[in-house]
Amino acid sequence: MKITSVRLGRISVPLRTPFKTALRSVSSVEDVIVEIHTDCGAVGYGEAPPTGAITGDTTGAIIGAIQDHIAKTIIGRDVDELEPLLQSVQKCIVGNSSAKAAVDMALWDLYGQLYNIPVYKLLGGGRKQIVTDITISVNDPDTMVSDSLKAVARGYDCLKMKVGVNPELDVARLSAVRNAVGKDIVIRIDANQAWTPKQAVKILNKMQELGLDIELVEQPVSAHDFAGLKYVTDRSYVPVLADEAVFSPENAMTILQMGAADLINIKLMKCGGLYEAKKITAIAEAAGVEVMLGCMAEESGIGVTAAASLGAALKNITRADLDATFSLKELPYEGGFTVKDTRHLILSSDPGLGIKCLKKEMLA
Repeated sequence: MKITSVRLGRISVPLRTPFKTALRSVSSVEDVIVEIHTDCGAVGYGEAPPTGAITGDTTGAIIGAIQDHIAKTIIGRDVDELEPLLQSVQKCIVGNSSAKAAVDMALWDLYGQLYNIPVYKLLGGGRKQIVTDITISVNDPDTMVSDSLKAVARGYDCLKMKVGVNPELDVARLSAVRNAVGKDIVIRIDANQAWTPKQAVKILNKMQELGLDIELVEQPVSAHDFAGLKYVTDRSYVPVLADEAVFSPENAMTILQMGAADLINIKLMKCGGLYEAKKITAIAEAAGVEVMLGCMAEESGIGVTAAASLGAALKNITRADLDATFSLKELPYEGGFTVKDTRHLILSSDPGLGIKCLKKEMLA
């Protein structure tokens, strides 16, 4: 099975409601879709959302990286040489993690098709499902309470609350939500780099002193402030999850050697795909640190399926925040996974990622 071409397309799908964090507001999914074609007719799918505020990757940058660099390194090569292909994707251009992730997952998709096996089994998975939380956008306390109660009524027992817009309100937001949903619902929070280290310690410890029982806080300080992250980890009653601080295995190694976080969050778009994500998980497991899998709000089912496949395979991935597709007004694809009881993602038994059909506009 030889790679003959790499084609790019785009999808544009509105969200049911805008997704709001301390960093940005998103109202639609605008993704670059990757198709890797082969001489036997098999097609591998990948995707890359332009999340410039997080990864620095814009639509133009993603397209340029793939067309001008990545595609040239893989066309004409055999899908069976998977690891050398994945290494070439990582080495052919600096940065551009979203573009690399899109091609990486498409290569895994083809490799699964070549050997007639789902990607989650290629990665070692003995199960075919993963449980996700649901994200609640940052808003005024009353709106967040209303959104949380609707999520609980739909069957979610773990809420990820976005905070960090107007830090003075964050304790009030979480107090209102905890009082509304009761003590049996797991609440984790994501500040998206919004606080200073001292602000974070003050806010987090206040939340716990009030009995809000926060499971973890995701990236409370600036992504590049490893010392500040350690400051919070050392002083906070709430366990700290490093997210935007972890773009690579090297980042993960540094943070864990410093003792700068209690847990690690992996997003394929940050680290460049499944190949690098596996390395980060191994580093975390060796350090005795658990991993959560996340996704970008703009991802569709392709990226979520790839991430869920990894989560179903590796036991050290103990948490998942893979709810991006639940916000879409319509699904631009068929296959990948189905949803059971609202929060269980059931992976397809079809070869590769199991993506069958995409509604997309091809790029010139």
